[in-house]
Amino acid sequence: MMGNVAMAEGALAAGLSFFGGYPITPSTEVIEHLSKRLLEVGGSCMQMEDELGSINAVIGASLVGAKAMTATSGPGLSLMVETISMAANLEIPFVLCDVQRIGPGSHGPVTAPHHNDLGLIRFAGHGEFQVIALAPMNCQELFDLTIEAFNLAETYRCPVFILSDAYLGHLHEPIYIPPKEEIITRVINRELPQDYTKKFSYKDDSTGEYIIPKPPIIGTDYFPLMTLHLPHNSEGLPGVSALQFMEMLIEKIKTNIDKISITDEYKLDDVDIVIIAYGLPVRACYHAVDIARKEGIKVGIFRLVTVWPFPDEKVKNVVKNARAVIVPELNYTGFIAEQVERVTKLETPIIKIPKVGVLHHPDDILKVIREVSK
Repeated sequence: MMGNVAMAEGALAAGLSFFGGYPITPSTEVIEHLSKRLLEVGGSCMQMEDELGSINAVIGASLVGAKAMTATSGPGLSLMVETISMAANLEIPFVLCDVQRIGPGSHGPVTAPHHNDLGLIRFAGHGEFQVIALAPMNCQELFDLTIEAFNLAETYRCPVFILSDAYLGHLHEPIYIPPKEEIITRVINRELPQDYTKKFSYKDDSTGEYIIPKPPIIGTDYFPLMTLHLPHNSEGLPGVSALQFMEMLIEKIKTNIDKISITDEYKLDDVDIVIIAYGLPVRACYHAVDIARKEGIKVGIFRLVTVWPFPDEKVKNVVKNARAVIVPELNYTGFIAEQVERVTKLETPIIKIPKVGVLHHPDDILKVIREVSK
């Protein structure tokens, strides 16, 4: 199954009932596939006139109780950021798959990968709020992590991104789709709550815990009298300071980072050298580490499946005794390398391996491992 199609099927498994989108390479197969499949399951696929219409249609669908998503690439994402900000303010759940291509603008071949949207996704609009972003490394994960993305959107009521790219989206690999009975147990449904008084997140002063109610649904009694794009209380009315409101939008995610953050470890028990990677570059890292281990080099991989929010404490613990940290990324800047540097001891070297438009070869990573180990 093609990666873009696997992601679309994962969305359907999660309960997707509305897709609003606009064709843009290299994500076009998503809307093509869902234009047929959503009709088969009683959902709606709407091709809008542009990305502005697409993201606003998605937000409207979510407000009436639909699980909704869109898919785009960098230039389209740039047009969506104002509405993403509004959705974060009003805690409207939705999922966005960004099939990244070379940028900035429409620069270069649009069918080549470039993980250049990580900064834009992290700060996906004006104002301050937190997002969640997942980075699959294969087609199976595009299916599985899309289900997880919808669950996170329903639970934390914030924008949730799937970080794909031109190669991953067009890769073809075998996909295991579990039986319907198994999938149902993995999915968080959109349901009305028992308590209709609280419709937006708030801090419980007695416990200090951030409470995140179920998303309100237009057409039911469980919907606020007002949906203000202003600092608002749990009922949607003015009554909290801007500082309190910003704190809620950010801390409802940060205080749950241990539940949100998905990571994986490979041969880290005795390491001198740590590789920190996400997305497609992880695949080359496994092969490089296996070869290096046969040469007696103590190297392992700490994989970020959840890229945002960045797991500061987990990374800090993994690299605390490392002789060096290697960060291969499909971008020149090193968005994740900057985060790793922020939580690593000053004397520990952080070695970037940048690539743009082409994949890392295991030899690229192995060469750096050997140089560092001398």
